[in-house]
Amino acid sequence: MSGRQIIGIHGLANKPEEVELAEFWHSSLQEGLEKNSGINIDALPFTSVYWANVLYPLPDTNYDAYRPAPAGALKTYEAGTLDSIRAGVGDVVGNGLDWLKEHFNLGALADGVLEAKLNDLSRYYEEEAIRDELRRRLRNTLLDHDGESIMLICHSMGTIIAYDVLRELGRARPNFRVAHLITIGSPLGMPHVKRKILQEWRTARTPTNVDRWDNLADKRDPVAIDVYLRGDYKANGRGVEVRDDLIFNDWGGINHKSYGYLRCPEMSTLVAAFI
Repeated sequence: MSGRQIIGIHGLANKPEEVELAEFWHSSLQEGLEKNSGINIDALPFTSVYWANVLYPLPDTNYDAYRPAPAGALKTYEAGTLDSIRAGVGDVVGNGLDWLKEHFNLGALADGVLEAKLNDLSRYYEEEAIRDELRRRLRNTLLDHDGESIMLICHSMGTIIAYDVLRELGRARPNFRVAHLITIGSPLGMPHVKRKILQEWRTARTPTNVDRWDNLADKRDPVAIDVYLRGDYKANGRGVEVRDDLIFNDWGGINHKSYGYLRCPEMSTLVAAFI
């Protein structure tokens, strides 16, 4: 694994302490590798980019701690097992919570989660100082590993931050490369997000500095409202297109949790090939 680095950036809403969250991500990836791929490894070359403390003064103390999956819970996705059909996707920023509740039969659990998440997304787009700081943290970490083979795993709003930073670096550092971009539970397909991308970058495409892009989504995840990004993002100049793959997030709740994405068999296959 010499010269290889996995970098993770978390998503929307408040999070546990920085070190604790990094440990949860690391444990999720390790568990998936062991149970799905038969790979036992003491320490992955993993670095976490933490930004929750920019939006929240104190870490979350009422959080879902990582817990190992029950026996047999980690399953590959099979067509037909999740029959949610998404049509007529609307603008889910602003008054979009009612739309989400109506179309996805979301209960009280999702209500509070989505209200917080959509507020964070609005602040990213409306407050320049916050947007700049979130991008700076990821950009600095990526450049710290310039010259290494990088796998960048991004969850939820972290996929938006990563996309914007990679487009920035494509202009500012044309020789910088990310070997493998993986987006999980991504809102990049939301119409509002796509409009913001087009406003800033003029085109919606794979960043020029990305050698491979895989997008993993659970059909039940209301944040990944458009599970297929390939129709929204064109190939870059080197012909790299996003590859969409449906997964089964075993965590439960609204099926958006990063740990469920990080330990699913599809993710384990990608990480095993990288390391």
